[in-house]
Amino acid sequence: MNKAKEPIKHDPYAALRIKEFLFFLNTRFFLTLAIQMQAVIVGLQIYNITKDVLALGMIGLAEAIPFIVVSLFSGHIADTFNRKYIIIVFTSMLIICTSSLLYFSMDTNSVILTYGTKPIFFVIGAIGIIRGFLAAAFPSFMSQIIPRELYANAATWNSTTWHIASVIGPAMAGFICAISFSVAYEVNLALITISVFSFFFIVSKPLPKKEKKESLLESLSVGIKFVFSNQLILGALSLDLFAVLFGGAVAMLPAFADKVLHVGSIELGFLRAAPAAGAVIMALIIAYKPPTRNAGRNLFLSIGAFGLATILFGITTNYYLALFFLLLTGAFDNVSVVIRHTILQLSTPDEMRGRVSAVNSIFIGSSNEIGSFESGVTARAIGLKPSIVFGGIMTILIVIGTAKIAPKLRKLDLRKMK
Repeated sequence: MNKAKEPIKHDPYAALRIKEFLFFLNTRFFLTLAIQMQAVIVGLQIYNITKDVLALGMIGLAEAIPFIVVSLFSGHIADTFNRKYIIIVFTSMLIICTSSLLYFSMDTNSVILTYGTKPIFFVIGAIGIIRGFLAAAFPSFMSQIIPRELYANAATWNSTTWHIASVIGPAMAGFICAISFSVAYEVNLALITISVFSFFFIVSKPLPKKEKKESLLESLSVGIKFVFSNQLILGALSLDLFAVLFGGAVAMLPAFADKVLHVGSIELGFLRAAPAAGAVIMALIIAYKPPTRNAGRNLFLSIGAFGLATILFGITTNYYLALFFLLLTGAFDNVSVVIRHTILQLSTPDEMRGRVSAVNSIFIGSSNEIGSFESGVTARAIGLKPSIVFGGIMTILIVIGTAKIAPKLRKLDLRKMK
């Protein structure tokens, strides 16, 4: 008599047993730590100079426009050239940009006194270009390190690493900015340098072979057509795009901390870190209990809950409640991040990962910055607190609308995707 096969046990640490993936996560951690610190430092610096909520929104727009312009081209580059070298080169260029921000922050520097915030915005635009190339190369390179059956597990730990760094980075920035902006940028430079160094321990991977040679325009159009013809990918990207676009409460935190909560830079650092702290807590839960079953339903519920938490944050005047509601936004957002990344990894052919990652970055990466601009404009028009509440309401309405027009996404079960 044959014995019944025992079910394969889920290993929450499977991806972490791959040595090169650990180096990949190390790079992601230190680079994200630096970028999250930089967001707080630049936001505080510009708000201290201007005291204008619209200026905070303009930070996002200054980064988003060049990011969008280069993203499709960067996707083609990531599918044509060695992805490891792309990451090393453009991360190294980030060191140059951060060095410029350090120079602008020095007490003896007259650049800001002469030109105002324009030099800072110029550097932010250059960082947008760099981020466009990194956004295409990072996820496509990760898929070359991890076997297909571990994509969901790797996405969980990749997201966890990003969010842990996003907890520590803003909190560090808040404390160090209380000392000086220059010291904060110096720490920033050290972290970026460490991230570049870590990547040298990963062996270069050969690019997947293409079936035919394509011109630049053909390559770009194929990537765009693939995304727009796939209801699962397009639905997941569109849902996150508009949710992030309208739910951009984080961009207004320097003004919210000052005008509503009446707290300083240290408390601002904790507020900025709260969403990432929530995401880390949720990531640990997801590692043991992945949201793959009824993934579509989980995606819609998590983004709807994100919108509700945003509304509650917008109406509170208590610092600790604000921390709690921001923590909830991060927790619910991380569920959607893991599901969306898994959909992308499982649905995309190897030879198109750079271009699809680039389209994804346009939808998601730039929506953070454009969302910051939208928040700044709305805050200027209707007030700071009403603008945040409006964003949360719009997020919930978008979830309801997308659920009706994307039934395939609503019924998605990731366990059935091969």
